[in-house]
Amino acid sequence: MGKKAISSETQLIPMLEAVVSYIDEGVIIADKQGNVIYLNPSASTLLDCSNHPISRLSDIKAFNFQRTLLRAAIQAGEVDAAGRPSGRFVTFEERLQLENDDRYLEFHTGFVDCFDHDDKMRLILIRNRTEQRRIEAVYKKRQSGFETNDPGMLDVVHRIQQIAPSDAFVLLQGDSGTGKTMLGRMIHNLSRRTQAPFIEVNCAAIPESLIESELFGHKKGAFTGATSDRAGRFQSAHQGTLFLDEISEVPLHLQAKLLRAIQDQELEMVGSDQTVKVDVRVITASNRNLRDMVDAGEFRADLFYRLAVIPLTIPSLCQRPGDIPLLINHFCSLLAARGYPTDIECNQEAMRMMMNYPWPGNVRELENAVEHGIICAVNKHVEPESLPQDIYNYFQKEHGEQTKTRDNEILQAHQIKSALEEADGNKSDAATLLGIDRTTLWRRMQRLGIH
Repeated sequence: MGKKAISSETQLIPMLEAVVSYIDEGVIIADKQGNVIYLNPSASTLLDCSNHPISRLSDIKAFNFQRTLLRAAIQAGEVDAAGRPSGRFVTFEERLQLENDDRYLEFHTGFVDCFDHDDKMRLILIRNRTEQRRIEAVYKKRQSGFETNDPGMLDVVHRIQQIAPSDAFVLLQGDSGTGKTMLGRMIHNLSRRTQAPFIEVNCAAIPESLIESELFGHKKGAFTGATSDRAGRFQSAHQGTLFLDEISEVPLHLQAKLLRAIQDQELEMVGSDQTVKVDVRVITASNRNLRDMVDAGEFRADLFYRLAVIPLTIPSLCQRPGDIPLLINHFCSLLAARGYPTDIECNQEAMRMMMNYPWPGNVRELENAVEHGIICAVNKHVEPESLPQDIYNYFQKEHGEQTKTRDNEILQAHQIKSALEEADGNKSDAATLLGIDRTTLWRRMQRLGIH
């Protein structure tokens, strides 16, 4: 009876292999020494090893399988007394950095019994999670309210997605209105601290005499008006994220205390000598170049290097004009949710003006301009006159200068033609009549198309 069962199972092997060869999931079978016994075509494709055979698990070039397996087993508590993987199934995900794109693969692996082998065999099942991870990334980006199609800004968003799960300090630098606060919130939302507080502090909005108390808190009686104990922003952000906007405005005499709080995660409240320990991730932002301030002696170098573990520069809106139509639609949707009309259209000239305007106030100014345009629309159309006065006047001035230049060119051309006619076409004599040299006359004639 046993022999017949074995014979039946042996006959099933070609059928099972045919099935496994056509499934999308990768399948690898290896012995305890890491020698690969079987690998289906999907596994070869997913691991990007179609051009080189895999005879051992160590032949997988995309990542170190054994090291990653050990780390996953430790995290899952599936290790034996010697610290080796127990053999029970564990699941982990690995990002493969391929030549053309990244690929996210989920591995489910463990030892299984094999009827014709005394030893157990390692079974590795591989599933492609790339599309799912991309959808999640887009969803997280949209959840953050950040809209962009600009390659430079997408690089910033991609880097944020990379560094957000860590606790590394981040410095965001860029002009006012570029979205630094929103990016800081995105980092927090994508981090493991997302359930903890996100505390925002605008250092430029706090009087210098109060900023120490605001950041570190104070004890009752520490100064006039301190009628009770009050926790500072560091304590409020415990186990969460503290976002310090306009960090360049922190006075020099406070920067040493701020450095200690950030570096050692401990502080003393104003009026107290008791040390308070905190667990805070710090994200800072500045519209000034802190490195230049360090060189000028206006900002401590040691604080700068502690804050700028991950420095990110946010491009201005004028550097990414392709985002303007996308942001206009986004702001229109937000305004519609607030009750603004949804049937307003933007005429071609008004759109041209918004596309060519330099936007010194960046995204914040654009958002205000969209709201202004909808409120001041004429017959449900945003006309040039519907836009804020700064934008309208900018193009009126530009148009006036162009008109003045054109009028000057017409007058100059008339004077040159009259002089040439009076000099019977002699350019030297014409130049003398105009009070200029012959070379200047020739250049003006070339520019005005006079032959």
